[in-house]
Amino acid sequence: MNKSELLSELNESQQAAVKEINGPVMVIAGAGSGKTRVLTYRIAYMLENGIVPWRILALTFTNKAAREMTERIQKLIGDTRAKSVQMGTFHSVFLRILRTEAKLIGFSNALTIYDTDDSKALLRNIIKEMSLDPKVYVVNFVLNRISAAKSSLLSAEDYARNDEAKSYDKECGKPLISEIFSRYNQRLHNANAMDFDDILYYTNLLLRDFPEMLFKYQNRFQYVLVDEYQDTNFAQYMIIKKIAAAHHNICVVGDDAQSIYGFRGADINNILNFKRDYPEAQIVKLEQNYRSTQNIVNAANAVIRNNSKQIPKTVWTDNETGTPIEVIATSSENEEALLVADSIFEQEHNYHIDYNDIAILYRTNMQSRALEEMLIKRHIPYRIYGGTSFYARKEIKDILAYCRLAINHYDEESLRRVINYPPRGIGETTMEKVLVTATENHARIWDVIENPGFYEVPVNNPTKERLSEFAGKIKSFTAMLSSHSAYEMGKHIAFASGIVELLKNDPSEKDRVDNVEELLDAMQDFSENSEGTTFNEETGELIEDFSPTLDRFLESVALLTDADEKDEADSHKIKLMTIHAAKGLEFDYVYITGLEENLFPSALSIGSRRELEEERRLFYVAITRAKKKLTITHAQTRYKYGSMQFCEPSRFLDELPLSTLKTIEKASSGKGTFAKKTTESKWEGKSFAKKNLATKPKPEFNIAAIGRWASTSELKPGLRIYHLKFGYGTVQKMDGAGDDLRAFIHFDTLGDKVLIMKYAKLVIPKN
Repeated sequence: MNKSELLSELNESQQAAVKEINGPVMVIAGAGSGKTRVLTYRIAYMLENGIVPWRILALTFTNKAAREMTERIQKLIGDTRAKSVQMGTFHSVFLRILRTEAKLIGFSNALTIYDTDDSKALLRNIIKEMSLDPKVYVVNFVLNRISAAKSSLLSAEDYARNDEAKSYDKECGKPLISEIFSRYNQRLHNANAMDFDDILYYTNLLLRDFPEMLFKYQNRFQYVLVDEYQDTNFAQYMIIKKIAAAHHNICVVGDDAQSIYGFRGADINNILNFKRDYPEAQIVKLEQNYRSTQNIVNAANAVIRNNSKQIPKTVWTDNETGTPIEVIATSSENEEALLVADSIFEQEHNYHIDYNDIAILYRTNMQSRALEEMLIKRHIPYRIYGGTSFYARKEIKDILAYCRLAINHYDEESLRRVINYPPRGIGETTMEKVLVTATENHARIWDVIENPGFYEVPVNNPTKERLSEFAGKIKSFTAMLSSHSAYEMGKHIAFASGIVELLKNDPSEKDRVDNVEELLDAMQDFSENSEGTTFNEETGELIEDFSPTLDRFLESVALLTDADEKDEADSHKIKLMTIHAAKGLEFDYVYITGLEENLFPSALSIGSRRELEEERRLFYVAITRAKKKLTITHAQTRYKYGSMQFCEPSRFLDELPLSTLKTIEKASSGKGTFAKKTTESKWEGKSFAKKNLATKPKPEFNIAAIGRWASTSELKPGLRIYHLKFGYGTVQKMDGAGDDLRAFIHFDTLGDKVLIMKYAKLVIPKN
């Protein structure tokens, strides 16, 4: 397909986004506007204009997206040049670079990537070795602090010198996090390992501290494309900015209205301030939605319009008006789940809708319990996204630990995991002695295990022999690496390690045996179908290399994203997932559940305008997943903290235009039938959530019996107050002013909360 033919298949805005291949360009792509199509055609257009493929760096947020785009580009241009485009996730592309330049930053190219479980295991060991209380130094909290620091490009030394970080840790009762951080980094380095955050951290370090490396990769990647730019964090932003600085041929694609990963460090300002970074940038807006009905598009526009920080755009569609959005009020979370299940049953039974076209979305994973129970009662097949990843299952991690250790003997977490699995008489006491010996001799654990006699480990001779035998087994695997495929190695290790025999001898472990077989199937598929391509590191040109080795398989597994693991082969099943997990997906029929204050928006967001706006963007994402029909539900009561609480409809429901809605005045569920009384909305301009969603009056409270309403001027630290939902509490401090005035309150039963005084109603109780 030539250049004119490529452009003829796009609308006017899409053509503009594709044709502007020189200089900085920002493409604001509204939901359902054909973003992936534009990226694909843009790269194809660049190649047809003679741009050398290995000069193009295209960064995506999933490996799956990169593979699919490569295949589509090949079909468009009719040859294999797309394979030479350096395309993939930030982590996959820059890990390849780090392996090449590893010696400069003190690693070898056989480095291991630690996943979250590996990092947590290492931190648990460090916390134990430091004799710290694990209930105080909670692993998740510590890891989040370290991750946030690395994403902000702070080293362990920087963190230890950072007064703000030290002050915060001290206030939290965890003053030794900087010491844990330092030990954690040192142990990673000793293990020739990196965690996910390190991949970006060390790439920045490489480009910052080695001018020749910056020049090399600026010259290599003269054209930079970034997908989902609104989800980039500070580390990613800095890498992109450094590489694009020489040529300014940078194209970013994204939608600020879909920036929902602030809790992971994503910074919406990266996309909002693009014009500040590149004043000469051209802005192209893709505003035609090809996915959803007019009702759904109009509702989404109305909601997101309430955010102050955004790039103005008006998404529109030529699609049909579609059915009104249904908003259903229910008495409880169980009735909510039953109504959703009965509605789905009716859709499938009466209209023969495929279950695969239906999704149930929720704000938090805990909401899935009631939904699952009702789907089971109605015999509706379903699958939950976000459960245990296949590669996180014990038996899979055990085999992969042997594989990793065969490649990198210094991988401490893999070594600890399998040195006594299957059992071989090397218990915790022995490992503690090995660790002490290694520390005293400034040696690595592997070196001590390989030569226990030389290092004089204080164990008996049979134990020394078992240590040496284990090291010998691992080295025998290592000797096979260069001459065997990933599948051949995986199969050999699974059996030679004794894991398969151990599992097969226990009838209760059949599922685990099946999982091992599935792992070997994945290795075989990789070995038979992987093209195993690589690049000339001097020119960037594609080199054909059909040797799908074990290290490449492990790298592909380590860099899997959540979206890469979504199994599309799971047909004829309802999809249940959090809204975060649904981003990038679309379904004909969508149910959004739990639209209640303190649930959606989350209670944690109420005290911050920035976080509240992110919650609204999350609602926008949820709405725009639907193509044909959208149903929104909420409950009047829901169990929280073990007790029933009354729930107020979400403020977001007030933001939906009444012209797009059909409200449910009264909803009840019979035996297997979805029965409802509906009425078209006729309350234009009135408060929808407060007037029309409750199926019964909210309970009245006699304030005079409790005390009197508090004025904001009375709220001082130490003041006792009462809140209609949260009960009694004590004001800790006040912050902000005007609409942003916030009260930090410690409630007697629920702990600390931050309330915006514009919305909070506080009572000063009687003495």
